[in-house]
Amino acid sequence: MDKKQVPSSIKDQQLVEKRRNQMVKGAVTLFKEKGFHRTTTREIAKASGFSIGTLYEYIRTKEDVLFLVCDSIYERVKERMEQVIDMDQQSISSLKNAIRSYFQLIDDMQDEVIVMYQEVKSLPKDAQEYVLEKEKDMVHMLEMVIKNSLPYTLSDKEMKLIANNIFVQGQMWSFRRWMLQKDFTLDEYIDKQLNLLIQMLKLDEHASEMK
Repeated sequence: MDKKQVPSSIKDQQLVEKRRNQMVKGAVTLFKEKGFHRTTTREIAKASGFSIGTLYEYIRTKEDVLFLVCDSIYERVKERMEQVIDMDQQSISSLKNAIRSYFQLIDDMQDEVIVMYQEVKSLPKDAQEYVLEKEKDMVHMLEMVIKNSLPYTLSDKEMKLIANNIFVQGQMWSFRRWMLQKDFTLDEYIDKQLNLLIQMLKLDEHASEMK
């Protein structure tokens, strides 16, 4: 399943995209406040700025809206990562820029991230599998930038573990921000996480080779 398979009676794809983006924004606020199951499609329509009849021109069920929310998160992460990852540049700064950009995007989308992890279990099995594949794609992009930035070779398992650690650290800012903000600004949090990563990978020892 992908978002193109969510039924719509509207043929204008630009309009479909616009209306569904409105739904995503409205639904995220409601799902965070009330939860997926307690939110009605009528409430989603109202929060999106159109009627319940119009809503059903663009989706089929409330689960479709949740799917679109989840899909939107990973599409935006993928776009942001592709913008900052330079696979032709082998440098510490390239690695840092990719990770910093990922963390900043998660901060921008913290409500969406929280909603997705709270409610993804409500999606049909095929949609859950699609979302999980999207997550794997995002982790794989981190694996590639790590691999490209290191002056030495890691095993596949080591690379996967480090990429997953980075992925979770970004999301941790969303889930634990209420506590972390007592001690860190976002920039401080990112800097500390990057410093720990550099120390773990011992990149400071190779910095002169990678400039």
